[in-house]
Amino acid sequence: MFSYRHAFHAGSHADILKHLILIHLVEYLQEKPGALTIVDTHAGAGIYSLIDGFATVSKEADEGIYRLAKFAKTNSLSPGIANYLKCIRAENTEDEITIYPGSPFILARLLRPQDRLKLFELHPKEIDILRHNISELKQAKQIDIYAEDSFARLKGLVPPPSRRGLVLIDPSYEDKQDYRYLETAMEEALHRFATGCYAIWYPTLSRRESAALPDRMKKIATAHKRSWLHTELRVENAPKERRLQASGMFIINPPWTLEKQLAESLPILIKALGQDSGTGFVLKSFEA
Repeated sequence: MFSYRHAFHAGSHADILKHLILIHLVEYLQEKPGALTIVDTHAGAGIYSLIDGFATVSKEADEGIYRLAKFAKTNSLSPGIANYLKCIRAENTEDEITIYPGSPFILARLLRPQDRLKLFELHPKEIDILRHNISELKQAKQIDIYAEDSFARLKGLVPPPSRRGLVLIDPSYEDKQDYRYLETAMEEALHRFATGCYAIWYPTLSRRESAALPDRMKKIATAHKRSWLHTELRVENAPKERRLQASGMFIINPPWTLEKQLAESLPILIKALGQDSGTGFVLKSFEA
């Protein structure tokens, strides 16, 4: 299914949650000098304009990154949020945010010389844009791009030679089969590389598969005797799902520092992004 283009959702509240966590995971794993291999299973185009193209149709950045940036001018931030905004502003001028870096660009900017980044994208138009965008980076030689099914390829990429790896899994879930593919990929990956760090993003919807995803991931993590952290951010609670109102992240083998960072950051994100009294967050963890 190729109707999904991430540019429609660039800079949304879901991106904020995902990238806030992603940056923390990378920087924690880089505290050790050994090479880190990072896999992004659904890379998209890599970086997006917020002032033309698809982003101007949905205007999700208005209630996401723009709202947070405005809040940041007059309010205190957690160190995690401040660090996230620093990464976003690095792609922009000091006074204006017109570009939003997707996960591939955020990850590329964080690479050390010894690290590798592997990007997957199946969309026939997005893959060409991704290749062009990545080629412009000084880190391009450290990045591999695959026009292949990441769910099928993941088991062949783990464990990496250094046995230190981070996998971001963030499909659109427009195809309901993605939920089943995710479960199979996680079972296979954990069987081969139980100590890897896996960060799974998902939309919080009324759809049965979406509601069941956290419990399914908990079951898989527990079966492999792995620690996990589960968080959700809800910025709106309108009666009908006119647009995405909440999203979640499920992390297997999370660093011990992540829960504290989120406990500081999530209440601030609710203040900055929340649109009604039904907003809130979930933060749960389990230590194996």
